[in-house]
Amino acid sequence: MRKVTTIAVAFVALAAASIAIADGFSAKSAKRVSATFAATTVASVDTRTCTTSDGKSIAVTKGTYTGTATGDADLTGAAKVQLQAVINTTDNIGAIGGTIKIDTAGDRNTVAHFDAVYDGGQLAGLATGHAGKDTKLLANLSAGFTAAGGLTGGKLGGGTTGGSAVELGPGKCAKTKSEHSEAVGTVSAVSSTSITVAGVTCTVPASLATKVADVKVGDRVAIRCDVVNGVSTLAKLSKRD
Repeated sequence: MRKVTTIAVAFVALAAASIAIADGFSAKSAKRVSATFAATTVASVDTRTCTTSDGKSIAVTKGTYTGTATGDADLTGAAKVQLQAVINTTDNIGAIGGTIKIDTAGDRNTVAHFDAVYDGGQLAGLATGHAGKDTKLLANLSAGFTAAGGLTGGKLGGGTTGGSAVELGPGKCAKTKSEHSEAVGTVSAVSSTSITVAGVTCTVPASLATKVADVKVGDRVAIRCDVVNGVSTLAKLSKRD
């Protein structure tokens, strides 16, 4: 019985969307376009976590990622994706909304807002906006996504990967207590990937690689390491006399 209800709702939603499209688009032509894209350079990312009353872990990520898009002229150029993701990391399901901007060779860049369902590392949804001057854009969008790695294997049109459905509802989400360790002492081991101080070893993130490169075994330092995705990761480093 539930399956029949779901189909009925989908039909109503489709009918409503058709009306909106008819009212919102005054164009007298239609052209098939497509592009692939990747945005894996992290310009900024901030992830906060909490736990719901039913024990689910929620990660809320705000991020900006850059890369390139390749396809039709209005969809080719440097790409920038700004997004917010709300993901139930216990069940690996959630929702992502954001904007994709493509710096094309034309007079106006392509800009589209998208809303997508996230399921098992993949997102699939709908992007709407404009491509060039006086041209509306409506595109199915899909891509792989991680907060740390950005978007991979992205598609705008061109047979995008089908997506899932997700329900987003109210509820309480208690802030997750951050796990961290601190140490002050002599550096006993250091490399481009890890540092050990007073028996505490931390992985070195790319953002602190330059600072760690100035440290050598025998230096006296203070470190703080936060647990990120289960890995003790260097968050702060300062030299001590």
